[in-house]
Amino acid sequence: MSKPKILLVLDSDPQPSVFDSVVAIDAGVDRLLRHAAVRLQDVQACVHGAIFTRGGDDLRSTAIFVGGSDVAAGEALLAEIRRAFFGPMRVSVMLDPNGANTTAAAAVLAASRHLELAGATTLVLAATGPVGQRVVRLLAARCAQVRVGSRSLARAQQVCQAVAGQFKGQVPARLSAHATGTPEEAEEALAGAHLVIAAGAAAVALLSDEARRRAASLQAAIDLNAVPPAGLAGVEATDGGKDRDGVICYGAMGVGRTKMKIHKAGIRRLFDANDQVLDAEELYALGREMKE
Repeated sequence: MSKPKILLVLDSDPQPSVFDSVVAIDAGVDRLLRHAAVRLQDVQACVHGAIFTRGGDDLRSTAIFVGGSDVAAGEALLAEIRRAFFGPMRVSVMLDPNGANTTAAAAVLAASRHLELAGATTLVLAATGPVGQRVVRLLAARCAQVRVGSRSLARAQQVCQAVAGQFKGQVPARLSAHATGTPEEAEEALAGAHLVIAAGAAAVALLSDEARRRAASLQAAIDLNAVPPAGLAGVEATDGGKDRDGVICYGAMGVGRTKMKIHKAGIRRLFDANDQVLDAEELYALGREMKE
């Protein structure tokens, strides 16, 4: 008889995410062990409690989900979790703090349905945030020419360097930093682009409707902000591939449907084996496997 599926949730926030817990239950988890305000020094004891209680094939019936609103803290927790594993004594882990990985994967997947990403010129607005950085990374891995937009040119340059470092210097020529803090700068960065993805904070307008309409080369526009005003003016949160003036548009809710499917599929995938680590790239690949 198979063991119940246990998901150990390690959350850096004072209260574990209700959203992540509901999704886990809907994905078929039998038991949730939710830990809040998790610090790096807490991780080893939590992981050892997970791996020493079951052995052999039963280890795949336990998994870890790293959540919380602080993406940097989540990344640090994941690194500490991996250090606590040894040999076959490990369980599968999914990293999705603040939904950054699943949202970025869903956005890039949406774009890939409508244009060939390899060689495409793309602009990511608010690219220095947690979702934006992952969008940049996924686009660069698909061989797109990625313009990294930010109000701060220095921060955009830092993201370019960080992503290039993750690819061991193989993609720096495909990454360029752009200041996009003013309407004029944003429109200039958009010139010649085939795709724009806005990954800004809620209720922050990043590009005017007029600028989007004037972008003759633009084929697809994706706005990940669900709170008015839109990040990309003229794109509705409910857009799910809607043609607006010859541009295929997605809003946050349109992307969100795919994001939820990836999130649930990721949770289910954790229990297929005990040695998986699901980060942005793995979740993107999982999304590609799914049928719409």
